[in-house]
Amino acid sequence: MEANQEKAPGTATGGDAPRPVRAVCVFCGSRPGNRPSFSAAALDLGKQLVERQLDLVYGGGSGGLMGLVSKAVHDGGRHVLGVIPSALLPEEVVSGETLGEVKVVRDMHERKSEMAKHSDAFIALPGHRL
Repeated sequence: MEANQEKAPGTATGGDAPRPVRAVCVFCGSRPGNRPSFSAAALDLGKQLVERQLDLVYGGGSGGLMGLVSKAVHDGGRHVLGVIPSALLPEEVVSGETLGEVKVVRDMHERKSEMAKHSDAFIALPGHRL
């Protein structure tokens, strides 16, 4: 995009024409982190996604920052897609609880690929594991 071009709000570029942002991928931790502000930011982000009528794509965990963002978006009535490698299911899905749609993949590479395939924009919060 040239410096003098302005992108319309709520759009992502992909080729020549901007497309609307419908789903946002959030990278964040499966634990709450070491600062209360991390949890507050995760909750606020989830509420902001709902307010803007955006769906969530995330790492599929139910604990920590992942759990806070996904619960806020799910409770707000938006679609939630969790993408998680099979090896991380026991570690990141607390007591078997998941929200929305869950896609189990082979490995971290496939996780990132699937997240990118289903997202129009990306946000990283503290503690994400790529």
